[in-house]
Amino acid sequence: MSESTKKLSECKKACVVKIKKLHATAELKARLISFGVMKDAVIEVLEYAPAKSTIEIKVGKTRLALRAQEAELIEVQKV
Repeated sequence: MSESTKKLSECKKACVVKIKKLHATAELKARLISFGVMKDAVIEVLEYAPAKSTIEIKVGKTRLALRAQEAELIEVQKV
């Protein structure tokens, strides 16, 4: 990971980022892509669960909740 990229799980609330790479298994990657979570997609971090176990994001007009461990696998860059 370069200096300009970080994990989605490291982003703060209201952060808008572009996905650079998915480090997920083939099965998880296919599921994420089906929701629009793919390379070069712009996403916004909406909310964190109180224990930071889940993260709510917005991709286009779709809102998704990701587990913290799934967010760890998504490499992003500030827009």
